[in-house]
Amino acid sequence: MAAKHLDFGREGEACAEALLVAKGCVVEARNFATRGGEVDLICRDGDTLVFVEVKARQAGSLARPDEAVTPAKRRKLVRAAAAYLSERNLWDRPCRFDVVAVVNAGGRLTATHLADAFSLEDADLGSGLYQPW
Repeated sequence: MAAKHLDFGREGEACAEALLVAKGCVVEARNFATRGGEVDLICRDGDTLVFVEVKARQAGSLARPDEAVTPAKRRKLVRAAAAYLSERNLWDRPCRFDVVAVVNAGGRLTATHLADAFSLEDADLGSGLYQPW
């Protein structure tokens, strides 16, 4: 049987996906993993590829879910996004990084979509990105 926090994480991702689909996004991939990181959802919003990090927290948590997307997490997301773009030869596509913050308040999940939540500069990659962005 899966741990409760894993079930909650899956519920949070499903809630985030439903919100993005309702906004017109098309899901291209779920839980895209590479050696250096993972992207929870990869969506298409028109011509733009959207790499989405989903953060879920229980009510009463001391920090907002989106505060957990630290510079280190951003670097991992960017590296995983670069791998996705390279594997599919999609470097010519416009891209952005979104965060969906999910909170469980009294058994009800509420999702907040933060479009264009961070830029490459915010990821503080230095010279670590091997492909042009």
